[in-house]
Amino acid sequence: MKKKILFTAIFSLLFFATAFSQQMNRIVNDPKTNTQVMIGPCNLYGLKHSIFATWFNSQYKNYVPKREAVKEFRKKLDKTQITVVFGSWCADSRKQVGRFYKILHEAGYKMKKTRIFAVNHYHKAPGKEFAELHIKGIPDFILFYHGKEIGRIVGSQKTNIEKDLKNILQKVD
Repeated sequence: MKKKILFTAIFSLLFFATAFSQQMNRIVNDPKTNTQVMIGPCNLYGLKHSIFATWFNSQYKNYVPKREAVKEFRKKLDKTQITVVFGSWCADSRKQVGRFYKILHEAGYKMKKTRIFAVNHYHKAPGKEFAELHIKGIPDFILFYHGKEIGRIVGSQKTNIEKDLKNILQKVD
């Protein structure tokens, strides 16, 4: 009896782990462009080690954040939760996502407080959680404070990400 319970428990864990891993960092063929794209929830590991790692790692490594600006908003940033929505096929996303994560790293932000979603060419991704974000453009960096959205940075910046973050974080106590 104990062996059956143990076997069932182990099998269930493996099943759920496999099902979850298939959903995270999923890469599919995009019929619009006939290229591979990332879709749905993902994480930094998927960005750093997938077929998209070249552009992510390059921007992350080479970007030099404006340290004075980061120093100014570091404590406020730590009080927020962040959702990142990007397209692995999108030039603006390929430029901005690695840079954004470099800024978060420089600020000492706890990366586990971020959610990341990859979208297709129609700015869609599976899941109810994603549908509630109301995405209009990408990349989209959404900041939440006490569970409420306080601002977002959408697309290419006219100035720089640090300045946009500083402006949004003025709403944080």
